Amino acid sequence: MKRIRTAARPAKALAAVASLALLAGCAGSVGGDGSGSGDSAGEGFAYDASQDEIDKALADLDPVTIKFQPSAMSEKSILAPNGLDVKKAIEERSGGKITVDIVWGQAIAGYDAVDDALADGRVDLAFTLPSYTPAEYPAFDAIGTAMSTLPSSPVASDLAANAAGVQAAWETPEVLEEFEKKNLVPLIPMLAAGGYSTMCSKPMTSLDDWKGKQVRVGSAAAGKQVTDLGATPVSLSFPETYEALQRGTVDCDLGQLAPNVEAGTFEVAPNIGVASDAGIARSAGAITAGKKYSELPVAYQQVIFDSMSTTFSTMMEVVIGAKAQAVEQAKDNDGSVQPFDDDVQKQMAKYAKTLSDKTAEKASIPDAPKTLGTAGTEWAKSVSELGYDDKGDFASLDEWYPEDASYDKLGDELFEKVMAEHRPE
Repeated sequence: MKRIRTAARPAKALAAVASLALLAGCAGSVGGDGSGSGDSAGEGFAYDASQDEIDKALADLDPVTIKFQPSAMSEKSILAPNGLDVKKAIEERSGGKITVDIVWGQAIAGYDAVDDALADGRVDLAFTLPSYTPAEYPAFDAIGTAMSTLPSSPVASDLAANAAGVQAAWETPEVLEEFEKKNLVPLIPMLAAGGYSTMCSKPMTSLDDWKGKQVRVGSAAAGKQVTDLGATPVSLSFPETYEALQRGTVDCDLGQLAPNVEAGTFEVAPNIGVASDAGIARSAGAITAGKKYSELPVAYQQVIFDSMSTTFSTMMEVVIGAKAQAVEQAKDNDGSVQPFDDDVQKQMAKYAKTLSDKTAEKASIPDAPKTLGTAGTEWAKSVSELGYDDKGDFASLDEWYPEDASYDKLGDELFEKVMAEHRPE
């Protein structure tokens, strides 16, 4: 059963939006001053320009190659479309004048070093994980932590939460300043991907089930939530998790389902626990650019920035499609997919709010949870209006989730409503 696209698809059709028909984007843009090679270095094009118009704007510019480090380990990875689709979008929109060299598996710089690699030019565009270093990204971490307070469902809530995260990050100056201090350019300043679930060797749905369990976590915030529920958080690298579950060193993994589908986790931990209301703080990422991007002609910056609509919708297709595969694999391994009991959910929701408020206060942005919550409500409405409602429960996701699911319309709407005003000029 195919649930995730593994090949690049055509670049997004660009919406003809009158408000975007500005020759150099809009105020509040990202990127540099447009300096670079060619006489037309400072000239841009409208977001809804025809390909002929784009080709004309790029005609006098020298071809360039950019190194892109996405989240996937290889071209065969379940996450590969996150790299392949963006490559295709950029190369097609640039008329082949920008070549995207994909670097798989964080081969140039791991997540702990990718910021420096972007800043010094070893990598030009990358998926990064600011949530791994909350001390360096406290405002970013505050919004990521606040995501645990948003509603949880297999499809609609994840779409709304991710769109809300993008909006809240752009609307929080402190988040943008954190990237600026590292000489990075945020293209999508927050990409939260999929909600978190537990994957356990035995079902763990009641509060008593949590007591004394060893749970592998990927962030400090998630560790605090696990501790509050009576379990012991274990810091363990993801590649070590399968063997730890197999040997019984840990009882569960707490994280996104997509990488666990690829890792075969459900062979040893086939019991999935899911939130039905508030959830677990996410280890959110971002798409950021570095030194070379800031030095590119503005038209090239626009080509790359415009591909972020593709980046967002492809990520959603990958992570939500992976949920359906995870449910299928859990069932194939005689596992279960169950929501957490009410007592767990209530305690989880209560602590999520407490942790969210404390994290925001510590980051000196006390309004962050409210900013995210307001955006979440707005995007929940948009998601529903676009027809992306849940058609069933999590346990039957493999039965009702469409194989050809596309979130292009949501990506386009997010770009128009939120990202367009940050387009390079």
